[in-house]
Amino acid sequence: MKDSLIEEDLPLNPFDLFRGWLGIALQKNIYEANAMVLSTVSGDQPSSRVVLLKELDDQGFVFYTNYESRKGKELEQNRYAALNFFWRELEKQVRIEGMIEKIDPKVSAGYFNSRPFESRVSAIVSPQSQPIASRQVLEDKQNDLLSKPDQVVCPPHWGGYRLVPERIEFWQGRANRLHDRIVYQLEMGDWHQIRLAP
Repeated sequence: MKDSLIEEDLPLNPFDLFRGWLGIALQKNIYEANAMVLSTVSGDQPSSRVVLLKELDDQGFVFYTNYESRKGKELEQNRYAALNFFWRELEKQVRIEGMIEKIDPKVSAGYFNSRPFESRVSAIVSPQSQPIASRQVLEDKQNDLLSKPDQVVCPPHWGGYRLVPERIEFWQGRANRLHDRIVYQLEMGDWHQIRLAP
């Protein structure tokens, strides 16, 4: 009952609609409105986790992580991935599918250096997704590096990815589960809208 999706009112570019929806979520102070589920595939085994959208540019959706993590290794094998945003308070969901690319290392380093010092240290000392003997191992490495600020630089195994979308679906909850679903599909460089049954 909170909104609707009517084709005549929608922008031609899905990025404009997404920015509008994200802006509403931020205005409503929805906790971590930029949180999104990232799904990857290794062989025939899918996996998902929550990451944070850090930038939306004209090419796609940017997030940062450890390239040697499970997600990083899966993206190295299969560059197709999917994102999902869900803002329950707004009865809105956005599903995004497309190709992943690494962003420029200089851009990654710039973002890395803008993070809180302790977060930078954690990114360096954590062999993300790898087995470790104990939490103490991490804390010892962290404490050691905290005393060596000159060594806290962006490591080569850490950086940004951009998902360049080929398909974006906007889902708006409606009464009696007769929801609105509008898909933007990229074809020959142009976005086309398709309405799907709920």
